[in-house]
Amino acid sequence: MTRWRLFCIAALTAAALLFPGSATVSSVDAEAATTIRIASLAPPGSSFVKVLKAWSRTLEKETEGRVELRVFSGGSEGDDRDLIRKIKTGKLDAAGVATTGLSLIAPEVQVLTAPGLLTTDAALDQARTKLDERLQKMIEDGGFKLLTWGDGGKNRVFSSTAFSSPADLAKQPAWAGKDNAVVEEFVKAIGANPVRVGASGVFPALGNDKLQIVPASAMAAVAFQWYTRLKAMTSGNFNIIVGGSVISKKKFDALTAEDQETLLATAKRAAEKLDQIVQRDDDRAYETLVTRGITVVDTAAHQAAWDATAKKARERLAERGVYSKSLLRAVETAAK
Repeated sequence: MTRWRLFCIAALTAAALLFPGSATVSSVDAEAATTIRIASLAPPGSSFVKVLKAWSRTLEKETEGRVELRVFSGGSEGDDRDLIRKIKTGKLDAAGVATTGLSLIAPEVQVLTAPGLLTTDAALDQARTKLDERLQKMIEDGGFKLLTWGDGGKNRVFSSTAFSSPADLAKQPAWAGKDNAVVEEFVKAIGANPVRVGASGVFPALGNDKLQIVPASAMAAVAFQWYTRLKAMTSGNFNIIVGGSVISKKKFDALTAEDQETLLATAKRAAEKLDQIVQRDDDRAYETLVTRGITVVDTAAHQAAWDATAKKARERLAERGVYSKSLLRAVETAAK
């Protein structure tokens, strides 16, 4: 399981949402209702699943019983790759996925996580708003419709040793996940040696020094207890975990225009609630780490070096074709 997926699970599990839902009022026979089968890795009791179920009740009510969600949670349908494959083969209709899932639909969407580019929620939202048509087209060209974006916290640099600049981390083993081009290039730009292991292997690897650097969100560091084997973290973050809920374009197009509009509107309201909680809990996790004794590295003291490292990584990603240079420039412009 890749770090992006696990981080999003950590973000969603950490939140405790009481999302109001109204009793379903249906004027349509159950047999006539359109059921959207939507899946997620999030555990059954997580905020994300609570939102999905509340969203389903609201959607069914506002479409007068014409559309409903059938929720599959806890990874019962597999990981991001499995979910996207099952939607393409018609076994599922929709899914809540992280960056990996989105990249399987539209690889260039990874530009939103380019190191050092969109590091605040405001900047990320601004870039997505300005480039909405272009991003939406990428996803639709992949055979999907984006229902809503969903973010999973800020990625920081953690280390088991003291550091202040990227140079202090050179040649040390750094976690790059198993399927994460962005983080891989970022740790290479630092000068560290990327180690490709699953998230379940991070904790033991920190214990035997096979890992010393862990790019992670504060929520992930707390949820997976990694912080107990780490000593320092950057005050700033190098990107924000980006995910979203997607549906098969074929399934979406089969709905009436009215029901399409209702589906998108209710999805947006649900996502706004969850984003508020994720942002709040990520901030709380950061403060928890500070109180637990994790040293905060003031990146401003060596900002030029950190900026140069991030720029090097995102330019390499463009050279590799993870996203185009023109799209990278467009995002840079949109973020200003």
